[in-house]
Amino acid sequence: MITGPAWSQKLRDEIGKAVIGQDAVVERLLVALLANGHVLLEGMPGLAKTLLVKSLGTALGVQFERIQFTPDLLPSDVVGTMIFQPKTGEFSAHRGPIFANLVLADEINRAPAKVQSALLEAMQERQVTIGGQTHPLPKPFFVMATQNPVEQEGTYPLPEAQTDRFLFKLLVDYPTAEEESLMMQRWGQVTKQPELAAASSGAELLELRVEVDRVHLAPALQGYILALVRGTRALAENNGPAKKHLSFGASPRASLALYQAGRALAWLRGLDFVSPALIQELAPDVLRHRVGLTYEAEAEEISADRIIAQVVEKTPVPSIS
Repeated sequence: MITGPAWSQKLRDEIGKAVIGQDAVVERLLVALLANGHVLLEGMPGLAKTLLVKSLGTALGVQFERIQFTPDLLPSDVVGTMIFQPKTGEFSAHRGPIFANLVLADEINRAPAKVQSALLEAMQERQVTIGGQTHPLPKPFFVMATQNPVEQEGTYPLPEAQTDRFLFKLLVDYPTAEEESLMMQRWGQVTKQPELAAASSGAELLELRVEVDRVHLAPALQGYILALVRGTRALAENNGPAKKHLSFGASPRASLALYQAGRALAWLRGLDFVSPALIQELAPDVLRHRVGLTYEAEAEEISADRIIAQVVEKTPVPSIS
């Protein structure tokens, strides 16, 4: 059976042919694949978010579909609709682009709530309903969405019910000067665009999840995960003299996400157990989109990551033997 580091490296090598840098983001995407979770990528335009997800789909060897979210998009454009067949006189289901292994929802916050809600059943239940009939989605199935953090005109903020269904919210940052220089050298040649090949498969991914489930997570560490998540709720319920910076804390999905992602990250790094350090490392990506900032926090320019760092710092770390 292939090991976590070996599987990670062969996918990284293939993705690296098209995407330079973003090593931490790539690792989180692989963790999401192993943990059967969806990912929300947030970053400025031109940071290769779309290219990264497309390259991941090619390297993984699964069916990839891209949906460009726009204000005039309809739910039927995502999940599909019923089509009348003149020859038979009957209606048949026409499946939309959601019927793929890896679906890229590009600029997801540009579509209205009706379209965004069309993804809810698919993301949570791995199925869609067309014309009153339920159709299961292929396995594995992932939604990876992108959004622009600064442009507000013509956008629709994602509702909490939908953001909570994403395992991670990843912040994509600018590349270093060396990486950007290498981009110019590689992509400046129009005739020499990199070609990617499949380095894995959907069937292999499903098999690897069995190995991830064997990673040990101690009961004390399970209590630590609960303490971190419930610590955000305690801040939201604060009625004391201190300023209230959270309007609501993380949901139980956050506990499950830390539990699943912790084991996946441990396996990916060749470990057979989860340590508190791994949970602390994953906490911002799991929690930043699951807590609500108050107006006071936004006025003081206090970010969700800063509050999560305070919760991590104040929560006692268990000793794991």
